[in-house]
Amino acid sequence: MRRHRNVKIVATLGPASETYETIKALHEAGADVFRLNMSHGTHDSIREKHEIIRKLEADLDSPIAILADLQGPKLRVGEFANGEEELVEGASFRMDLDDKPGTVDRVNLPHPEIFQALEPGATLLVNDGKIRLKVKSCGPEFADTEVITGGTISNRKGVNVPDVVLPLAALTDKDREDLEFACSLGVDWLALSFVQRPRDVIEASALVRDRAAIMVKIEKPAAVTDFDAILEEVDGIMVARGDLGVELPVQNVPPLQKRMVRKCRAAAKPVIVATQMLESMIESPMPTRAEVSDVATAIYEGADAIMLSAESAAGDYPVEAVTTMDNVAREVESDPTYREVIEASRRAERMSVADGIVAAAREIAETTDIKVICCFTQSGTTALLTARERPRVPIIGMTNMRDTARRLALTWGVNCVMTPQLTRFKMAVVNAAKAARNLGYAEENDQIVVTAGVPFNVPGTTNILRVAPCEESLIYSSDPE
Repeated sequence: MRRHRNVKIVATLGPASETYETIKALHEAGADVFRLNMSHGTHDSIREKHEIIRKLEADLDSPIAILADLQGPKLRVGEFANGEEELVEGASFRMDLDDKPGTVDRVNLPHPEIFQALEPGATLLVNDGKIRLKVKSCGPEFADTEVITGGTISNRKGVNVPDVVLPLAALTDKDREDLEFACSLGVDWLALSFVQRPRDVIEASALVRDRAAIMVKIEKPAAVTDFDAILEEVDGIMVARGDLGVELPVQNVPPLQKRMVRKCRAAAKPVIVATQMLESMIESPMPTRAEVSDVATAIYEGADAIMLSAESAAGDYPVEAVTTMDNVAREVESDPTYREVIEASRRAERMSVADGIVAAAREIAETTDIKVICCFTQSGTTALLTARERPRVPIIGMTNMRDTARRLALTWGVNCVMTPQLTRFKMAVVNAAKAARNLGYAEENDQIVVTAGVPFNVPGTTNILRVAPCEESLIYSSDPE
């Protein structure tokens, strides 16, 4: 399905969007990727949504990516005798391993690994940072704290520990079960939560065994510190601004977002900007002006995708939320300032023949009357490198690999077309010209750029660039075999 924008839209599915009709409406409104949140719903309900998406994909003959998002370890306090208590600034409060019901003075925190890592002066955040505690003293089974910011603490509220790297694996037993289930279904992307260091990704990769592309959610300060090393190990990044904004001062998040987006683009790896993008549309058919500006900022930065969470999963206006994102994206990308910003942030990467080929393809397309760049790709790397250039003309990813086409649905500007397995370059050019015409990017009297690798069907061999006519008779009469 041709999109009239380059940035992609990720829509989370949930109670508000679990029927074929609604999911189809979301896709037609602009959703390119569907996120299945493994924190919510049973395996049966996840399987049902997966089957609906694959049926929709077949019905529309349009590659759709599915992203399964693992829950990760959730740190929560125990329960209170009264259900909740009010913590007052300056008061003392203990967290410990005692499973007795909590009081105004203490509560169970059933995570011994936290106490093992804590040191005096560390900060504990409760209920998305609304309550802030400072550790005064601690041991293997307790932490005595001072209430710095008070508030209501109640049963099972989440705890964040921003100051220390916790000795926790990124994958819980539940995550391992969910990972295997999602991979057996055939999801395209797998998102890892609570990643703190590169070895968390390496451990997950060993379990995934190339059955899905791996995305890391950056939501911990430790992951920010080790971002470059983590980026080397993954296929994509999600800037998860929710927990990141809890564990770091909120004013730190926008510059971090910009730096991470640019680093991902330089590495030719897709990056999603997520969390609270159109939060008010959970209950309102119209977004706030600030939310629209936030979405626009991510697009101006060159993010590959922008994501809806509760807006499409549990909100009252899921289709309207996707439509709003689509409208904002079209408007931003038609702004001359957008091209200025995108091109000013382009970094020259000249490390391989493929790098040179895709850079030349962009330059040729932008300095002549070329309508589209068609790149043949097996693994998706050539399309990713082409997208890194952020060309002014559309990109068609040509592949005979269904998995590759689906994964590329997350990548900026790439529209994938399935091709038969080809062995001759001339037939590749013919197929590219046909795709450009069928998608409405070019007419018979136009020209296109084709990139490919010879021999065909071997990943990583991009070595040919051809400026070709769209008229098939001219291709047959002029192109080499």
